[in-house]
Amino acid sequence: MFDTLSDRLAATFKNLRGKGRLSEADIDATAREIRIALLEADVALPVVRAFIKQVKDRALTAEVSAALNPAQQIVKIVNEELINILGGETRRVRYAKTGPTVIMLAGLQGAGKTTLAGKLGHWLKSQKHTPLLVACDLQRPNAVTQLNVVADRAGVAFFGPEPGNGVGDPVKVASDAIEYAKQKQYDVVIVDTAGRLGIDSELMQQAADIRAAVNPDEVLFVVDAMIGQDAVTTAQAFLEGVDFTGVVLSKLDGDARGGAALSVAHVTGRQIMFASNGEKVDDFDAFHPDRMASRILGMGDMLSLIEKAEQTFSQAEAEKMAAKLQSGGGKDFTLDDFLSQLEQVQKMGSISKLLGMLPGMGQIRDQINNIDDKDVNRVGAIIKSMTPAERTDPKIINGSRRLRIAKGSGTGVGEVNNLVERFFDARKMMSAMASGKGIPGMPGIPGMGGGGKKSGKKAQPAKGRKKSGNPLKRAQEEQAAAERRALGPGETPAAPGGAFGLGAGKGPADFELPKEFKDLI
Repeated sequence: MFDTLSDRLAATFKNLRGKGRLSEADIDATAREIRIALLEADVALPVVRAFIKQVKDRALTAEVSAALNPAQQIVKIVNEELINILGGETRRVRYAKTGPTVIMLAGLQGAGKTTLAGKLGHWLKSQKHTPLLVACDLQRPNAVTQLNVVADRAGVAFFGPEPGNGVGDPVKVASDAIEYAKQKQYDVVIVDTAGRLGIDSELMQQAADIRAAVNPDEVLFVVDAMIGQDAVTTAQAFLEGVDFTGVVLSKLDGDARGGAALSVAHVTGRQIMFASNGEKVDDFDAFHPDRMASRILGMGDMLSLIEKAEQTFSQAEAEKMAAKLQSGGGKDFTLDDFLSQLEQVQKMGSISKLLGMLPGMGQIRDQINNIDDKDVNRVGAIIKSMTPAERTDPKIINGSRRLRIAKGSGTGVGEVNNLVERFFDARKMMSAMASGKGIPGMPGIPGMGGGGKKSGKKAQPAKGRKKSGNPLKRAQEEQAAAERRALGPGETPAAPGGAFGLGAGKGPADFELPKEFKDLI
């Protein structure tokens, strides 16, 4: 959703890199570009004004002017101010001291409350709670049936004594649900209310009556992230009518600009607590302002990726695989192990979404978006069509074997060839990473070792400055020398590091992945 905003900000920061010092004109130009980027992303105008003012005030202080790499300081300031706009610290659910905890959902018609109720129930269940979904939307046709189906899919309990479709009293259903939850010992009650328009005083009063009857610990305002500028107006109407305590963003996987949704927290003073970014029940998680800001700036979201991996991967299995990759140059790592790892990754969610959490992936976004998760199923079919001996030692797979495997898996011989080649590439790369040598062809990643081969020859000491025989290179050397002579006393050349510490001109926008990694993707 925020790809356009990310691209504009990356292009803005790219113009700053390589400058030793930033003048007031540079900061004004940068602020103007950021303002345009935010307005194009549909961020509310009052929020943009407050954001730009904070960035400019901080950028004009000694914090930036005295820095060795002022462009990097600007990125740091924008990142911190984005976190503030998004709500600051991560907001947790407030649970009741004596159960059950009551969570009420409110929002516009079509915002996705009923689906989100199931996702929230599934998330709470994963947090070792026992939630109960309550159908208080008795206005919309088949809303009660839909919530029942959603609850069943999420694997949580359902309470819906009234048939709905205009029949029943939602306030009484909500009150009865609390007593039912106490009897059955459910510790969280999720009340799904009817969707309403901000101007519908009758339905807004109904929501207020339900709130008064059940006294919820949390009232969550569900906002469609694709709604546009009306999100701010609607949020203010619900704040006055129902007084919600937190915000939930739904449909974050859409392709709308989405900036208005980011404005809600700043305008209402209520933090975003959860975000829904898909159709499956597990496409839902707590909202972390710092991680979202990092993703918007193209710096990835490694913490969320690590958390997903920890929830999915077995520690013992991971250690076993690491040992196989480290021993014998990775030759103990078989196609069975390869398939097992792919299936584990698939459990974490969409592969394209997982790759999108890695830093610097904006440059190959089109390729990542074109990844089909069904390819993993085809890989599984090919591997399962092999004999145990072929999976253990793929080198024995000759032409006739490849033809048999292709027929057995319903694929072509070319796909079998491609899989075998990719397997050897992946094994080589993973073996290098497991042994601490880094990714082949990717130099200078801190903590991962260099990827290039080291020369065994020792560098000879220089016997004085020599001029290059290449006319172009010699001209560049002479220009650099002239720039050094032009610097005044105490001045130093511009820091070579880029805004993201990846070298001059090597920020996320133009960071180049190694060929091996691109081929593997």
